[in-house]
Amino acid sequence: MRLRLPSLSRRRIISGAVAIVLVAGLVGWAAAPKPKSFRTADQMITVRTGPDDSAEVSLDTTLYVPKSASAGHPVPAIMLAHGFGGTKQSVRGDAELYADQGYAVLTWTAQGFGRSTGEIHVDSPDWEVKDAQRLVDWLAARPDIAKVGGDPKVAAVGGSYGGALSLLLAAQDPRIDAIVPMITWNDLVNVFLPGGVFKKQWAGLFFGSSENPDNPQCGRFAADICRAYLDIAATGRATPASEALLRKSSPSSVIDKIKAPTLLVQGQIDTLFPLSEGDANARGIAANGTPVRVAWFTGGHDGGTGPQSEVDRLRLLAGQWLDHYLKGNGAAPENSFTYARVSGLNAQGRGVVTTASKVADYPGLHDAGTSVDLRGPAQSIANPPDGNPAAISSLPIAGLSSLLGAAGAAGAGVTREVPGQNASFVSAPLLGALDVAGAPAVKLRAASPTGEATLFVKLYDLPGDGSPGNIPDGLIAPIRLTGLAKDISGAVPVTVTLPAVVHRFEAGHRIGITVATSDSAYWSPSEPVVYTVAVDGAVTLPAIAGTPLADPDVIWVYVLIGLVAAIALGLVLVLLLARRRARRIDRSFETDLVDTPLVVRGLRKEYKDFVAVAKVDFTVNRGQVVGLLGPNGAGKTTSLRVLMGLTRPTSGEILVFGHRLLPGAPVLSRVGALVEGPGFLPHLTGAQNLELYWKATGRPAADARFEEAYDIAGLGSAVHRKVRTYSHGMKQRLAIAQAMLGLPELLVLDEPTDGLDPPQIAEMRRVLRRYATGGRAVLVSSHLLAEVEQTCTDVVVMHRGEVVAAGPVEDIVGDSPTVQLDVSDVVEAEKVLRDLAGVRSVAAADGRGLVVDVDGMPRAEMVAALVRAGVGIDRVAPRRRLEDAFLSLVGGDTKASGERP
Repeated sequence: MRLRLPSLSRRRIISGAVAIVLVAGLVGWAAAPKPKSFRTADQMITVRTGPDDSAEVSLDTTLYVPKSASAGHPVPAIMLAHGFGGTKQSVRGDAELYADQGYAVLTWTAQGFGRSTGEIHVDSPDWEVKDAQRLVDWLAARPDIAKVGGDPKVAAVGGSYGGALSLLLAAQDPRIDAIVPMITWNDLVNVFLPGGVFKKQWAGLFFGSSENPDNPQCGRFAADICRAYLDIAATGRATPASEALLRKSSPSSVIDKIKAPTLLVQGQIDTLFPLSEGDANARGIAANGTPVRVAWFTGGHDGGTGPQSEVDRLRLLAGQWLDHYLKGNGAAPENSFTYARVSGLNAQGRGVVTTASKVADYPGLHDAGTSVDLRGPAQSIANPPDGNPAAISSLPIAGLSSLLGAAGAAGAGVTREVPGQNASFVSAPLLGALDVAGAPAVKLRAASPTGEATLFVKLYDLPGDGSPGNIPDGLIAPIRLTGLAKDISGAVPVTVTLPAVVHRFEAGHRIGITVATSDSAYWSPSEPVVYTVAVDGAVTLPAIAGTPLADPDVIWVYVLIGLVAAIALGLVLVLLLARRRARRIDRSFETDLVDTPLVVRGLRKEYKDFVAVAKVDFTVNRGQVVGLLGPNGAGKTTSLRVLMGLTRPTSGEILVFGHRLLPGAPVLSRVGALVEGPGFLPHLTGAQNLELYWKATGRPAADARFEEAYDIAGLGSAVHRKVRTYSHGMKQRLAIAQAMLGLPELLVLDEPTDGLDPPQIAEMRRVLRRYATGGRAVLVSSHLLAEVEQTCTDVVVMHRGEVVAAGPVEDIVGDSPTVQLDVSDVVEAEKVLRDLAGVRSVAAADGRGLVVDVDGMPRAEMVAALVRAGVGIDRVAPRRRLEDAFLSLVGGDTKASGERP
């Protein structure tokens, strides 16, 4: 029975293979116009296809054409292909962005998918590639498409399945003027049988994604493709016929025919199409004398699109490429090589931070690097029957990025080795950080009683604290060895090239090579057997001496300036002068406030149609725990966001230890914050999460003062447990500890007790009080008035964007006019009191009690009115709680109308 996968798996194909096209969506331009500047037309186009053009298929297409395009003003075209399992709708957003930039864009659903007829031949030159050629014919017949010598000006762009199509189409049709293939393959035999070992999970994912009730075993796959898969899956080996079929759909078979200038984008976090596939395409196309540029990015089928900085970098590259080769704009783009390395988590603990670099020429995967000696004797390892239990190095079906968020991209990954089934060889601790960029290599000796062995070789980054290591990007090298000696003493060394990675091994870490007998992602021999393995000498780790790239935000500024300059140089000068005046910032500081943690003066924040914060003034001094109170919409969170630099104020100023608050100001190192909830990596311990966060700040490890933060937060031994085992309260406490790292002199917390139960809230109260000792200060926003009253020394009450009261808690509470009464008849007493002009509000309390806001009325008059009505009074007492004072100050209004929450 054919494997049927849940819809999540199908979406996984699309997200990994299609959504990467988003990387090239808004390419190289500063901003897309808001109104649509194009029109669309849907059409089922029937084409003649097949080896002898005897077959017909109908393709579901959409053409996006700029409204300015006409026979008198033709425009260049882009063929935008989707990924496996997708349809033309998968790339709709990208097509609209290209059309907004003046390109006609043709999208279509490949045969065998969606509403298109036909079968899946996996980018066969006789079928899918020929279909694309017929669509080029269709474009060439349109008068609104630009032409040169009768041939249309057209580029082919696509990711994964669509990326291979662009390569094969360029080889088969000389009318293609440029291509941008992304995260795609060179040779499907190497992809699905790397080292001669069947990549069963990825193959099963693709094969299981096509449904056809009339053919439950093969779905919509062509018969020859279906037969090849079933044969390989059953035996773990490919016949010559199956290999020939796969290679027919591989760019490697026609690489010498590609003449179209090529921008190759390949993902570094990709267990399906690793960097070696892009490398083979780059070397093969460059050998033709064709312009080639290579870009690696921190994403791929397992890593998604990567962080925004990576998307921006690739947008710029793709924009330059297409604008030059289709529109003739600008000088020919340079053929330099760019790549990036994950350097940590961002300051908010969400997503990763990358460092991008550039070299003048693409170096390939085997550039010179460093050799690191490995230690360990020859070891015996068992191959389990039918590969079960199996080690885990990656999860291609679920996808590391969707399972772990930033964890996969940050290199945490999912790894599991089975005892007795692996051998490890480890280096000494590194004396300094080591950057690797390329394909490591190691010499391996193996012995087997059968003369054969299937092994899985893995590179490990092992932290110096003894915690579990990780396989960079989940990439491993499967190998099938034959002709082996039965004894290790007679084994001949074999050089194993591991998948290329871009990774930093930190000082104090060790480098490990693990050799395993099984892996969940690959086929393994069914017979149990024991191998002996050894590693000879060192592991070779290539490196690239790249030059760091400018921040993408800076690049976009220059792109914008360049575009505006093309319109009017004089206007640019005016804008630049205005921008310079607008950005003139007062960097002075007030010497009399250098010992005051926080001063907020005249803070105002406006949005387009409303005022979130009207006027806020308050001060936080050393030793204080200041509570920021207010009803929903009062402006509390907006004020904190301005304070932490997450949004800019409209007016006013914030001084931190006398320094005016500026983005990136050094004084911010003295502030810790928890404003919008942290994101922790569940498969790391609490301590590892905090260490990774601190590393991302770029500050010395000695400054973190981890143990003190753990102690104040009360984490105890739980800090060494994996975060996935934490309760909500423990995660919140870990978040507080993260904010406390470095023991900042000012701690800013937004709703730190959110979601905690009463005992946890009480413990958090003690945590905050402990932290404020020794001259530190805390500013905490909370809606739990009783907790603020017990925790804080001072309060600031906001209402409708303004401060309505500020001062010590006892002073604010002392202003409360509330009285508590114990009466004989609650119903009658409440009726009498509500009729009194001097009573603002009446509320029931416990038992026979009432809480009354007398609004200035003498208590004696209130008591007299109750006595006249025959109501007995047992007790009259002032009721001064922060809650009463708060309600009095905001007039009982717990919502602020017209303001943004």
